[in-house]
Amino acid sequence: MTFTHLPDLASRALAGSVVYANDELFAERENLIKAGPAVFSPEDFGHKGKVYDGWETRRRREPGNDHAIVRLGVPGVVHGVVIDTAWFRGNYPPYASVEAASVEGAPSPAELERADWETIVGKSAIKGDTENAFEVTDRRRWTHVRLSIYPDGGVARFRVHGEPVPDPRFLDGTIDLAALEHGGAVIDCSNTFYSSPVQLLLPGRAGIMGDGWENARRRDGGNDHVSIRLAARGRVRRVEIDTSYFVGNAAGWATLRGADTDQPGEDTEWFDLVPRTRLQPDTRHFLRPVSAAPVTHVRLDVFPDGGLARLRVHGELVADAHRAAVLGWLDLLPAGQ
Repeated sequence: MTFTHLPDLASRALAGSVVYANDELFAERENLIKAGPAVFSPEDFGHKGKVYDGWETRRRREPGNDHAIVRLGVPGVVHGVVIDTAWFRGNYPPYASVEAASVEGAPSPAELERADWETIVGKSAIKGDTENAFEVTDRRRWTHVRLSIYPDGGVARFRVHGEPVPDPRFLDGTIDLAALEHGGAVIDCSNTFYSSPVQLLLPGRAGIMGDGWENARRRDGGNDHVSIRLAARGRVRRVEIDTSYFVGNAAGWATLRGADTDQPGEDTEWFDLVPRTRLQPDTRHFLRPVSAAPVTHVRLDVFPDGGLARLRVHGELVADAHRAAVLGWLDLLPAGQ
């Protein structure tokens, strides 16, 4: 599953939503996009029967099949999906397919039913209690996906991994250039022992310590770091380094450097945006950059190690980069849109 390192565009953490399901009698549709793996308790029964941490429909007694529609938290190009049937052993669907649509605005379920749906994963056999992974080769940009199961049954989690492609009409003015929802991406990290640095780029405030990036304790005299490709080339105006919920294990100091390059390498010239700055635990630090030179990438170094909740790199795209973003977005739209 080479695509699973890419963000889950359907995740609730990115504001994804299961906007419709034709049936959810045994287990609610919202469970499909919950963060983390499904859990199971043999003793957990409710009025309708065994309680499952997933989406489960009733046994069909008539022709047809069941489906659920997911609005991606961030529209993008889907590289692969995972239909996870964890804990569903005698009640999983034997087959599934995935369709996708690209729709403007915030359509209602009824409007989505009338949308132009394209198959990105054909009807395929799946197994119970298994992460069923399917690569997607279609490289168009989608806003919604529809999971169809045949004829009925339960699915624990539905992951839609891909590259975010935001609407460039909303990338004008000052934005968070590093935000995942704007196209920012982690390209390198020294240590991911406790949690992923991708969480630094998620929307909103962290809710717990586990909702940030935490590395292992260093014993070698070095320091940890993470490199981020920004949404596009831009000028940084304000930086936020947030250590919320990290009390005894926050990073002690940090620097933020920038580079203007197609692809950072060993010979890349990094320059200071935020020189080495002392950090306080459980604190949002607001910092002004010392350079307004355009950058395409930033590198955050923490000393010597420790956790951070969020990193915000606020700035504006340069004109050429915004134009390129518009053209790239248009090239990825389905013909009908």
